[in-house]
Parts: sequence; structure tokens; C-alpha cells
Amino acid sequence: MTRKDTVQVVCVAEFRAFEGKTDALIAALHSLIKATTAEPGCIRYELNQRVDDQRWITFVEKWKDQKAFDEHCAMPYIKHFFDDVRPPLVEDFAVKLYQEILP
Repeated sequence: MTRKDTVQVVCVAEFRAFEGKTDALIAALHSLIKATTAEPGCIRYELNQRVDDQRWITFVEKWKDQKAFDEHCAMPYIKHFFDDVRPPLVEDFAVKLYQEILP
């Protein structure tokens, strides 16, 4: 029987760069990795690029719990990215939260 992990939070944050801005977006997202992985609730923080459309750059994240994820979202470097860095680089984005389904 499968069960859901109701504690850990999985986040998939997808960003589609404006034409010609993919490298700048990757650099901006990459700059978030060191500080984020040092956060106590961070289990996984992995940056990926879509194979079929390289303008889509995606973080796959896992957090200890909702509180850890919420604290991450309130970090000054995350707020700065979303408020100031993202607008000129990102054409479209979606942040989706999941619960892991365990065996």
C-alpha cells in the first residue's frame, strides 16, 4: 500500500526565460543554490534544464516541512530574485507544491 508523506514538501519551480535570456536566468538561479542548501530545512535543491525547450529552467526542491519551505520563501535573496531579478529574465513561471507518495 502506498502512503503520502504529509510532512515533507516537494516544490517544482519552473521558469521560462525570455528569448536570449536563458544564460542570465541560469546564472541568477544558480546564485541561489549555496545559500538555499545551507538552510536547515533544505533536503534537496536541484537545478535542471528542459531537454525539449532549453528556455525552461526548473528547480526540484524538497523541504523538511511546510514551515521550512515558508521560511525559505521569506529569505531576502529569494524575495530579491522574485521581485527584482525575475521580471526582466522570465517570460512565464509556475511554482507547484507536492507531497511525496511513498511505497
